[in-house]
Amino acid sequence: MSFEIKLPLFEGPFDLLLFFIERDELDIYDIPISKITNDFLDYLKHLEQMNIEVASEFILVASTLMRIKAKMLLPRPQIDEEGNEIDPREELVRHLLEYKKYKSVLQELSDMEGKMQEKEKRGNVKREVRSLSETINVEAELQNVDLYKLLRVFRDVMARYELEKNKPSHKVVQYPYTIEGQKDHIIGKLERDGKLAFTTFIEEKPEKIAVIFNFLAILELLQSALITITVGEGFNNFWLEKIETVAE
Repeated sequence: MSFEIKLPLFEGPFDLLLFFIERDELDIYDIPISKITNDFLDYLKHLEQMNIEVASEFILVASTLMRIKAKMLLPRPQIDEEGNEIDPREELVRHLLEYKKYKSVLQELSDMEGKMQEKEKRGNVKREVRSLSETINVEAELQNVDLYKLLRVFRDVMARYELEKNKPSHKVVQYPYTIEGQKDHIIGKLERDGKLAFTTFIEEKPEKIAVIFNFLAILELLQSALITITVGEGFNNFWLEKIETVAE
């Protein structure tokens, strides 16, 4: 027995976010960032499994959602100059509201365009075509073509060709890490080795993106009360330990 999975394609990442908000009847001014981030990443994962190329703007918004989620996990909120707490979701909500406004306007313009296309334009089409053909005399233009003009056109075409050929291209590379995967990796090392310093994970994978994923995974494990930390003196000087080990 076989079945087919069909995923709707959205025009952009904000279109997908609005779909999740309307589907789950969420408050756009109080977005549950953890849920909507998981839904967004699951959608991108399904696209990859179906060998559908994920556009760079979707990956950019995914990283933005992860950054907002990480800020909300931090114990110390950001404070503005007046002492008020800054909501990390504020900029995302503003962009969503602007996109929703433009989308509604575009729908109205699309409806107007459809109605205009259904109407028959007035005028004598044959007379207008004849008038245009008299204004643009193709044969007269061809009589004035010489070798110099042809070479100049050829030079311009080759210049545009070289410009297009040497235009820089950008390739989006999927990160080889996930937060869930790093959480399992950290828990596994703690179960095998017991208490470990945070620098151990940095030495294991020193590249910047691996450190970021490990740090986000540690924040989620702390929030889930699966691990505990012991802070020492100095920069990045703390140790990780599984909660079960401490209880024993």
